[in-house]
Amino acid sequence: MTHTSININRLNHLLKLYKLSKKDLLANLNQDRKKALSESEVFGNQIKISVLKKVDELFKKGLGYYIDPKDIKESKEESIFFRKDKFNAELSFGAKQIVTHFEEEKIAFSALSKLADFKNERTLPFFTVKNNPKKVAEEIRKQIYPGFNKDRKAFLKSIITKLADNNILVFEFIETWNKKEKANINGFYLSPNVIVLKRQKSYRRETFTLIHELGHYLLNVEEIDEKIGDDYSAYESLDKIEKWCNDFAYYFLIGEMDNVISNIEKASSKNDYHHELIKDISEQTNLSEYALYTRLRINDKITYNDYQSVKTEFENKYRENEEKLRKEREKEKLEGRASQARAAKPILSPLYVNTVQSAFIEGIIGESEFCKRLNVKPENIEKFLK
Repeated sequence: MTHTSININRLNHLLKLYKLSKKDLLANLNQDRKKALSESEVFGNQIKISVLKKVDELFKKGLGYYIDPKDIKESKEESIFFRKDKFNAELSFGAKQIVTHFEEEKIAFSALSKLADFKNERTLPFFTVKNNPKKVAEEIRKQIYPGFNKDRKAFLKSIITKLADNNILVFEFIETWNKKEKANINGFYLSPNVIVLKRQKSYRRETFTLIHELGHYLLNVEEIDEKIGDDYSAYESLDKIEKWCNDFAYYFLIGEMDNVISNIEKASSKNDYHHELIKDISEQTNLSEYALYTRLRINDKITYNDYQSVKTEFENKYRENEEKLRKEREKEKLEGRASQARAAKPILSPLYVNTVQSAFIEGIIGESEFCKRLNVKPENIEKFLK
């Protein structure tokens, strides 16, 4: 059998979900084809199974999804794309794939929690943009700041654990270098209690993104973010909600060291732009030096031109480091040396792990589902349950 019938309404539902036209889908399918597919070959009564597989490479629903005769009704519970029209990003197709995947994960987690009798009530209060972000940060910091750790990854994990203690679920995703559809987002918040982060080269930046999205949780305003305003120009272009979340993230991470930033002498070439002091504050807070200089600019503690000069320094250092790493990788390849880097694994929230473990122990999910969800080899299940 080379062809099959599909429920065209289900394919149209996906197009509506992803905000794609038929032409958009055809353009995507025809990218690497010598002979372009016509509309009738994709949206007709019959479709080649090979073409249907290509369609599913984009939507990742499984072939059975398209064949099922039962229609799907548009639901706000299904996706943020049905709840909201505009976002803080012009979303790429890869970004839409990621968001849709974690919407499904959120729904699945909610179902598992109920079956495993896990309680996920909100413990943190609601706020609005009328609340002072600094005062809110001081209040929330008392409840969930885990204590400083100079190990940046460990610090990020400890915040994720604290959020888990307050029934906030954090997912992290890792985008491989060879992924076809790239996600042009850094993080997002899905109501009622899910935050999703993209693994960054800098754990400082990822931590800032996490606390920024926590700001969205406190405001209960869903958002998908590409830029989080670590650059002054980007910050200035943000709306009041995004600025509030950025300010909250800064005050949460800076803590009492904000007194130093607020009372600092204006940075200039005369005092070497306070490089040593800013570096020291960065080391004590896990806020990047760049983020701290951006805050100096927001507070008018450095002129725009001086800020741009400092920014250029950071950008040049970053490019130099990237070039150095690129040359090291090329040298390893030429010398036939295998890379020592292990495949990265996303950080798992204890809230997610505990819920999946309970679901497995109570027989709600089987071994294969348990291993898939926690990325565990079957032979290591017993160790993982200890």
